[in-house]
Amino acid sequence: MIPELGHYALVLALFVAFAQAVVPLVGAARGEVAWMEFGRAAALVQMLLIGVAFGALTWAYVVSDFSVANVAQNSHSAKPMLYKVAGVWANHEGSLLLWITILAAFGLAVAMGGRNLPPGLRARVLSVQAGITVGFLLFILFTSNPFDRLSPAPLNGNGLNPLLQDPGLAFHPPFLYLGYVGFSMAFSFAIAALIEGRVDPAWARWVRPWTLAAWTFLTLGIAMGSWWAYYELGWGGWWFWDPVENASFLPWLAGTALLHSAVVVEKRDALKSWTILLAIIAFSLSLLGTFLVRSGVLTSVHAFATDPARGVFILALLVIVTGGSLTLYAVRAPALKAGGLFAPISREGSLLLNNVLMATAAGTVLLGTLYPLIADALDLGKVSVGPPFFNMVFVPLMVPMIVVMAAGPLLAWKRGDLPGTLMRLRVALAITIAAFVATWAVMGGGVGQLAAAGGIALAVWLFCGTLAEFAERIRLFRVSPGESLRRAARLPRAAWGMTITHAGLAVVVAGITGSSAWQVEKIQVMRPGETVEVSGYSYTFTGVVEGREDNYAFTRGRFEVGREGRPITVMEPEKRQYANPPRPTTEAAIHGTFLGDLYAAIGDADGTGGWVTRIYFNPLVPWMWTGGLMLVFGGLVSLTDRRHRVGAPTRGRVAADAAAQPAE
Repeated sequence: MIPELGHYALVLALFVAFAQAVVPLVGAARGEVAWMEFGRAAALVQMLLIGVAFGALTWAYVVSDFSVANVAQNSHSAKPMLYKVAGVWANHEGSLLLWITILAAFGLAVAMGGRNLPPGLRARVLSVQAGITVGFLLFILFTSNPFDRLSPAPLNGNGLNPLLQDPGLAFHPPFLYLGYVGFSMAFSFAIAALIEGRVDPAWARWVRPWTLAAWTFLTLGIAMGSWWAYYELGWGGWWFWDPVENASFLPWLAGTALLHSAVVVEKRDALKSWTILLAIIAFSLSLLGTFLVRSGVLTSVHAFATDPARGVFILALLVIVTGGSLTLYAVRAPALKAGGLFAPISREGSLLLNNVLMATAAGTVLLGTLYPLIADALDLGKVSVGPPFFNMVFVPLMVPMIVVMAAGPLLAWKRGDLPGTLMRLRVALAITIAAFVATWAVMGGGVGQLAAAGGIALAVWLFCGTLAEFAERIRLFRVSPGESLRRAARLPRAAWGMTITHAGLAVVVAGITGSSAWQVEKIQVMRPGETVEVSGYSYTFTGVVEGREDNYAFTRGRFEVGREGRPITVMEPEKRQYANPPRPTTEAAIHGTFLGDLYAAIGDADGTGGWVTRIYFNPLVPWMWTGGLMLVFGGLVSLTDRRHRVGAPTRGRVAADAAAQPAE
């Protein structure tokens, strides 16, 4: 009965969403206040109905109702409760329902929390958001019903993919979807602005918190997925340019560009058409990722579905949303007022340059991701595009972007003083040069180390430049320490958030450089009592033990790790064999230090008493996770800025904001 209730709630939600898509939009065009207000009530009812559906599916998983086909295919009575609940979204139908639930939640947030929005703009935003929901509700009801019944019901289910039975991956999809779906709000604001024919600084102030929230959630989701790949797959890596990895990275790049271009709209009333276009592209890339994951056109450990019929449906949705929005943009964007002018050497100029570089980077990643599909469709043969291509085209685009990131916030709006800015960065430049020389010398001084030393120098440049910009804000060493502290306390939280995120990106760059350039790997067969040396650490293999947990059997290796005769730690990697469904997994053992990770994984037995072992030293990898957390924390800090909760700055804050000159 409860699954039928969930299905019926989805059907009702479709009708409510359709009404919400039409009535407020017509009301805004006719100036009918009651019709515009209908959108707020409809958003609440829609959220309640979809919430009932999501709760019904969750309940079916919790009680192991195997008469529901989705539960029977993706759960098992022996699964721990965490993975029973996570099983709700660890499959195509359930993850689609989670997507729709988040979509409705964002719409409700605008309806309930957007009281400061002009009624016409709010009504149009809610209508566009509901229109998107209509498309996904049709998709789930006609091709992906999560409440289909089985008769007779099996005694037990098939279980959940063991790779997904992990705490990191249990929470990875919801955060990704909060990011993907969050960009629908920027899209809805953009389409509403095009319909209304007005984009101004107040619009940018309204759209930025939604974009920032989506970007923060997506950053956290990508970081969690990267961490899961690092310790769960047992290959010592954290990113492989997998097509579905790229599908999450593409909207992140577009969303990052959107965040920065919205700053220019807010501060200088410029780049309005470009910002609208980025909002459309960011959400379109989110939809593209959904298509790639669910269409069956790609084979990936991340993919949910292999049904081409579903792929055709969501491809049609992608074409309608993207094609329709771009057509509207082509018609209405030329009428938007151009806004303020600025010199190439200015803060606006630096933000525009970085926008262009990020957009180009997104374009190259998109091309590399889709080219094998295009070549196959045109019968040009099977083509594989792997990490060498992406590294070759992506990294050179990021180098100038990072260089500009350090200097851009120090430039003035409208017209900047580049020599003066470089003078203020002279200490950062000196430290950067010293870091390059020191890194190159310590790592052997060969030609092959120039790129790695350059990567560390870039990280140092960005980090020191970020600190220099913060010091300028609080006039460090130019006023008394007490006055500097008071200035720091008065800084807008968005300024603090910018400092934290830029510094976090510098830490990430250092981690990527170290792990890519200096990773040490040894693969060998080891017998109990044997020792291998890796990067100055000795790993003594003492043997394996076998055992069983509730839903899997394990083979656990044991390494005693020491350095220069001193014991450091004991590492116990595992091989697991799950029964439901029957599948092996690898659980790496990781011991983190400030300078890198000790990483060990155990493979198969060789039949003569030995075991295949993989041992790595991954330099600076912990810096990537630390930097990623800094990015997320910086985004959260920025979200608490009160200016994101109002459409225009209040008189009491204008002077303080101008004095602080926040870039974010």
